[in-house]
Amino acid sequence: MDKVRKYLDTKIEPHFAKGGRYENLAPIYDLFDTIAYSPSRVTQGLCHLRDALDQKRMMIIVVMTLALPMAIGIYNIGYQAALAASVASLDIAGWRIAVMEFLGLNVYGSSFWSNVVYGSLYFMPVLLVTLATGGFWEVLIAVLRKHEVSEGFLVTAFLIPLTMPPTVPLWQVVVATSFGVVVGKEIFGGVGYNFLNPALTARAYLFFAYPAEMSGDAVWVAIDGYTQATPLAVAAVSGAAGLVADYTWMDAFLGFIPGSMGEVSTLACLAGAAILIGTRIGSWHVMSFIVLGMIVAAWFLNFLAPYSENPMFEISPMWHFVLGGYAFGLVYMATDPVSSAMTIKGKYIYGALIGVLVVFIRVINPAFPEGMMLAILFMNVFAPIIDHYVIQANVKLRLQRYGKRQA
Repeated sequence: MDKVRKYLDTKIEPHFAKGGRYENLAPIYDLFDTIAYSPSRVTQGLCHLRDALDQKRMMIIVVMTLALPMAIGIYNIGYQAALAASVASLDIAGWRIAVMEFLGLNVYGSSFWSNVVYGSLYFMPVLLVTLATGGFWEVLIAVLRKHEVSEGFLVTAFLIPLTMPPTVPLWQVVVATSFGVVVGKEIFGGVGYNFLNPALTARAYLFFAYPAEMSGDAVWVAIDGYTQATPLAVAAVSGAAGLVADYTWMDAFLGFIPGSMGEVSTLACLAGAAILIGTRIGSWHVMSFIVLGMIVAAWFLNFLAPYSENPMFEISPMWHFVLGGYAFGLVYMATDPVSSAMTIKGKYIYGALIGVLVVFIRVINPAFPEGMMLAILFMNVFAPIIDHYVIQANVKLRLQRYGKRQA
């Protein structure tokens, strides 16, 4: 490895250094060089502390924790399709079925491998399009600004597909990814300067720009011509009774329900939360207070349920926890270190308000049954204000203590 490192430093890097033939492409070389190695130029001196967990490694760990939600989500796409095909006696056609037949797999059989392959044929194109589109913008902007290529998009590239329904058109993925990266992040200066989560920004853009392809009953099961509501949509119409009649809590917890490609499994998200908290990448302050805020808000509305005709008032905190994108947003979106609150007290306030807002949006406004996305984006906007007032309160408290000491 030392020989490879020496060869890169002496033979390859000079071409991309200042004055080299490919000076303008230095961000691209640096991108690939620092994936396998630490930067060749680091700050020296005893006054500087270096941590082995730099930004790139931190992003890689986050992506690794996304593997389980992604795997269950891929399997669930095939599982829901097979379940729908067997129940409704549908004939599935298209290039994906041709691939399945070529591999000797039967989507109607709902075997493990048929579900995985069929789900992959929906998920992988979306992931590849996201990587290509986002990578294009990241590299182009880095070259124009003469900055290093940000590692932040590595996480965003996986989050965007996981928040999409399986039937999302690929051209909309291109548009949404471009909007999330350019408008949600780069126009504010790039990683560290954006106040909105880029993946959620992309999801919100599609939700409002193309609602037919992002909501409704026809987008959650990967079979043309088949419609099936998500559990949240069922609850919005029939309340707790309809929810229990169509789904079990355990299926929702494990991830065997219609929904976005990576948000269905609460169990997988909790496993990711354990790793992120253990490595101190994810904030337990934010996560715990989102749960607390959700429980308080849900119980409050449960108390008011007898006085309301809205069936969503009946939904308990246990069901809110496993439905929609709540768990996924709790672990991977709300804890974004750039767009969330920075101070400890600010994280408590930020998390609690997200927990309250997600329930209020889901319950009181049936037009938006999935409230986690909107709740997080709304609090992203207010996170800097929350931190400002927390810091100012600490300043005033210290000034008061200082005044008392002088007296």
